[in-house]
Amino acid sequence: MKRLLVICCVMAMVLSCRSKKTVVTKKQKTNTEQVNTKEKTTKTDDKITVTAPKVYANKVEEYIDTYKGIAQNEMKLYHIPASITLAQGILESGSGYGRLSVKANNHFGIKCHGWTGKKIYHDDDEKQECFRKYKDAKYSFRDRSLFLTGRKRYAKLFKLKPEDYKGWAKGLKAAGYATDRKYPQKLISLIERYKLYQYDKEVLGDAYVKSQTPALSNAVTYTVVKGDTLYSISRKYNITVKELQKINGLNNNTISIGQALIVKPSSKNQ
Repeated sequence: MKRLLVICCVMAMVLSCRSKKTVVTKKQKTNTEQVNTKEKTTKTDDKITVTAPKVYANKVEEYIDTYKGIAQNEMKLYHIPASITLAQGILESGSGYGRLSVKANNHFGIKCHGWTGKKIYHDDDEKQECFRKYKDAKYSFRDRSLFLTGRKRYAKLFKLKPEDYKGWAKGLKAAGYATDRKYPQKLISLIERYKLYQYDKEVLGDAYVKSQTPALSNAVTYTVVKGDTLYSISRKYNITVKELQKINGLNNNTISIGQALIVKPSSKNQ
């Protein structure tokens, strides 16, 4: 009888220990599953917050959207029209796809000239000329602002009205910034085609007054609508396509809806 009681007690103790171990194991599994669930939830949240990339009609519009804020900030600090900055950037960097802009973040073709930073060599007016290399494109914009404000030959530009993008375009060429004789017309064409002057207006606010060249103040203009071509407009106003291109600073037959074209110069020019 005593032996039977002892056996029963031992069996009870064994069963009790097994029961406790089972409970502990279940708790560990539960904790592990909770951690994994949180990780999955975080990943799901990350996917929800990802926004789809913007779609642009062309490389120029992509460039404008990417760098308009930097151009406006430079205008606030250094009084260089944002429209001119963007137009120069588009023209000289190939809308951000040129070799200097891609490999050196140099959007304005600024050469070494006393530069102690990193360099890149590129064929320009001469073979393998030295150009400045930047860590980020924004430093290229800042260096270009310092380049213009720090040289006496550009001093006259800063006496112009800040909205006078035409004066700036012509003044840059006159001061020797570019060797291309059509440089001013190219800048003006880009500014007017893509309405870059709107970014000057945003910076200046109520102080903005759209500048007009005095010789064109009485000119007749036409706003391009869907279906228009330079040829159809030239027929309508009895003017040749070449004349239209010349007075509007156009290098080809490309026009866009909403673009304002001069179709008859002022009487002072005739």
